[in-house]
Order: sequence, then C-alpha cells, then structure tokens
Amino acid sequence: MASSEDQQERLLARFGRQFAAGDVLFRDGSPAVEAYLLQTGRVRLIKQVGAMERGLRVLRPGDLFGESALVRGGLHNSTAVALSDGVALALDHSTFQQVLSSNAAVGSRVLQQLIRRLRDAEDQIEVLMLRDSHSKVVVSLIKLARHAIAEGEGRAPVELAVSPLELSARVGLDVDTVKRIVQELRDRGYVQIVDETVALPDPGALQELYGLLGVRDQILGDDESASKTTAISGT
Repeated sequence: MASSEDQQERLLARFGRQFAAGDVLFRDGSPAVEAYLLQTGRVRLIKQVGAMERGLRVLRPGDLFGESALVRGGLHNSTAVALSDGVALALDHSTFQQVLSSNAAVGSRVLQQLIRRLRDAEDQIEVLMLRDSHSKVVVSLIKLARHAIAEGEGRAPVELAVSPLELSARVGLDVDTVKRIVQELRDRGYVQIVDETVALPDPGALQELYGLLGVRDQILGDDESASKTTAISGT
C-alpha cells in the first residue's frame, strides 16, 4: 500500500498548480470550476463591496478555498490573490469526490478545514458585532489563544502565527488601525511581537482588559443614548 507521502506526491504531480505572487486564482462571480487545497505559499481572499475592497481571509498551507466548486454550477463568492509564490491542488467536482474517497488524509484535512471555517465564522460574527476597534482586536486575539490552547499549542506564552493583514481580515478593520492597536497592546505589555508571531504572555490579563473595554463601551453607549434622548426631547 502506498504511503501518505507517495499519495501526496502523485496528487501534486497530477493536480498541483503553481502560482506566483500577484496571480489571481479566481475572481468573485466567476464560475467555480475547481476547489483548491493550498500546499505552499499564502493566498488572500478579498471581496469588492461597491467601491470598497474588504479582506476576508489570508490562507496558509493546508487551507481549503474556492469550495463553491464542490457544488455543481456554483460561483466564486470572493477573489483569490496570491500573496507569495506557491502551489495548490486544483480539483474539480468529480475529481474532488474521487480524491476524498481514495485518500483518507485529504478527507480528514477537508473535514478539519470545514469545522475550523464554521468556528471562525461564528467568531467573526461575534467580533463584528462589537463597536469598539480595540475590543475587536482584543477579543479576536483571545479567541485565537483559546483555540491554540484547545489544540494543544497553549504553552506559555501562547504564540499565534497571525500577521496584521490576517488580523485585519478577522476584525473588519484596515491594516493600519490593527497595527496601531497591536502596538499599543505591546507597549502596555499585553502582547509581544516577533516577525509575524503574536505572543500572549498572559491571556488572562488580555481577558481582563476586554472586560474593562466592555465596561467603557457600555458607559459611552449610555452617554450617547442619553445625549440622543436629550436632543429629541429638546431639554
């Protein structure tokens, strides 16, 4: 029986697709012919909303994307742009089904990806409901730390391989704003930055900060509501 490494090499030989930094793998609204499993490199998913461009996710090796192709007649709902040179497995609907049934390792990876995507979507909904930019960044870091701890990567300090671009996609803020907030957190000792790794020396302290930000947001919200009520009543 062929080893998983042999199976992987055969898959790459048959379905591997190389791309260079800046390449567009597919565009929003185009027919979804192939789904992709990223092997090397990084890819960014973006969405054009009117005149605004919104970053959705930054993909790393092992990530599944373009999964609209798993449904016949589907359309891509985002644009995929390569951030670096890399390789992805490009599989159409029929081939994807065959690979899933014949390669347990790929099937397991896809299932893990779908579970992670569902979890991330739920996290992002909660983050986007917050009004305060600092709260968005802090709670996103807290959730990433919790997932890292749950997956057995929670050694102190908790290290998160997340770039400002990836974090901005998670919280719905521009990269400059995210960098400024992370810099403030670093200056106050809540996080440490090494290359593209964010380390949390004490996740509990970050949780306490989130609680304080929530109190501040509630107070500001109450003040704003009171001001509106006064303006409406004319008193």
